[in-house]
Amino acid sequence: MQVRTSKAEWKGTLKKGSGTMSLAGGAYEGPYSFASRFENAPGTNPEELIGAAIAGCYSMFLSALLSNDGFEPTRITTSATVVLDDGPSITSITLETNGVVPDLTEQVFLEKAEEAKENCPVSKALAGTEIRLVANFAK
Repeated sequence: MQVRTSKAEWKGTLKKGSGTMSLAGGAYEGPYSFASRFENAPGTNPEELIGAAIAGCYSMFLSALLSNDGFEPTRITTSATVVLDDGPSITSITLETNGVVPDLTEQVFLEKAEEAKENCPVSKALAGTEIRLVANFAK
């Protein structure tokens, strides 16, 4: 069993305060604020980190599914667009993936892409959120 840790610290009020978020091992540490989350100010926000988590998990899971079926992906690139609506509430995530996989048909790629969307661990953790998929394939 793997256990991963991240942390955040917030100082001050919601609108005037600020904080930092960091990943274990020092791979990332950065500031966040009300303005970076709900406006367009510099800094990160939890939604960007959720997007990075699901994009990374999805790409690896799709690669594993393809590899398990004997195909060797050249590249799987995935972006995640996380929508934070009023409320606030994360209402949807759109994954856009581009796969380069020699000796594979587009139909098999699309089937595996959908399977990965349903079964990667981060997608499962976010099951209460609508996750959409746009899959693009190249040999």
